[in-house]
Amino acid sequence: MTGGSEKIGVFGSGVMGSGIAQVMAIAGHPVVAYDLDPEVVAAAPELVSGGRFGIGGAVARGKLSEAEGEAALARIDFTADRDAAAAVDVIIEAVPERLDLKIRLFRDLDQQCPEHTILASNSSGYPVQALAVATDRPDRVIGWHWASPPPVMKLAEIVRAPQTSDETTETICRLAAAAGKNPVVIKDSAMSWGYVTNRVYGAMIREANAVVAEGVASQAEVDQLMVDCFRWPSGPYGMVSGATTGWKADKR
Repeated sequence: MTGGSEKIGVFGSGVMGSGIAQVMAIAGHPVVAYDLDPEVVAAAPELVSGGRFGIGGAVARGKLSEAEGEAALARIDFTADRDAAAAVDVIIEAVPERLDLKIRLFRDLDQQCPEHTILASNSSGYPVQALAVATDRPDRVIGWHWASPPPVMKLAEIVRAPQTSDETTETICRLAAAAGKNPVVIKDSAMSWGYVTNRVYGAMIREANAVVAEGVASQAEVDQLMVDCFRWPSGPYGMVSGATTGWKADKR
């Protein structure tokens, strides 16, 4: 599970960001995990080492050897030094789900990062092209939508904007696959929020809510029917309570 050559910067070190940093470090990459909040920076190492889905648990379950776990932890530098986090080959943005915040971050990173650096957004659904046009490197801007918790979920929804290059797309797909994810490349949309996963999920929730509001069935009954009919691991309301889809607006 090791051997990554690219240096990865993760912007945002909350639950999502620290989980992404953990995944990339296990895959063998040196990672600089940045957050502007010193308290978040201070708490992030414990999330990675001892959290519910952290490296310690993976070692205890036999998913990693103790040596592999220690090596992965050693690859992550948690920091509030933005310059250090920007001096990387690939940045994965995991800041709160606000378009103005993401656009400002991508504009600033474009000026701060080396010319070759790829800027990837973990947005749940904002148009990637809106981020790309804020930079002078639109060919190296892409969406990489993760699901929570990153160490567990296989989702790698790779969102290619019209300006995104083949090289950028191939690099991110390679990184995702090497980290144990299942990369699927989709087209960016300027007119819809949610990419594929959250658009389809949102439609399901709306219809499930309509069925319950009409008195046709209860939430528990809807869940049981969908599990029994389609072999889903959970019904739509179980998915909401599990919060594993990235549906919540603030994924920090």
